[in-house]
Amino acid sequence: MSITLTLHESAAERLAMQLPTPATLHVSGIVPSQAAAAYAPLAVTASFVGAVTADFALILTDRSFLAAAGGGLNGVVSGVDVLRPAMEDAAEAFDAGVLGELREEDAAGLLSDSETAVFELRQSPSSDGGQVFGWFAVRVREHGTVQDNAAARSAQSGAISSRLGLISNVEMALTVEIGRTRMSVRDALALEPGKVIELDRSAGAPADVLLNGRLIAHGEVVVVDQDYAVRITRILDVAEGIY
Repeated sequence: MSITLTLHESAAERLAMQLPTPATLHVSGIVPSQAAAAYAPLAVTASFVGAVTADFALILTDRSFLAAAGGGLNGVVSGVDVLRPAMEDAAEAFDAGVLGELREEDAAGLLSDSETAVFELRQSPSSDGGQVFGWFAVRVREHGTVQDNAAARSAQSGAISSRLGLISNVEMALTVEIGRTRMSVRDALALEPGKVIELDRSAGAPADVLLNGRLIAHGEVVVVDQDYAVRITRILDVAEGIY
């Protein structure tokens, strides 16, 4: 359990560093869930699936900073959109995986689970007397145990292979991605025809081939009969394809 709790705390620390709050936040440690329970209906929750499966809930005592962090664009940038980068950074403490959709819902069930660790988020003692800003709840499923990554992935691969015959005719979305970038809301709203967006990949670098959002291969973009196509140059194994 100590290994898992270390990951819990690391996730809470990463979240506190990334939250776009006006004052610096720090994690004061694991606390009883009763304090956060009164604010449970206002929680933002998400589930993470990867080397481990985890559930997160962020409970805030004051959400006024979300409007400012979103540029005051009510209806354009929602509160969950503002919080997602911080939640994604917290999820990275649990290694490779995918963070699901952020939802605004009651987190009372998560808070009442004995396997959930609740961390108190406080403003820096030098600001406003270190008042409570909110709580971050983390629950790792399967009794909080962290499986050996290689063993878990091997078992997962074998189980998937044995069932492939049942779903071989199901169609899935195949996407080719040549690069990504991050930009502020201000820059995104300033986009117009003719604007050049620089990606995080150099010319000639392989493109990513994703099946239903999961990276499965690398390839190079070619033109076939005036249509774009991709020539596969490398097929990734299960461990490499998780991100």
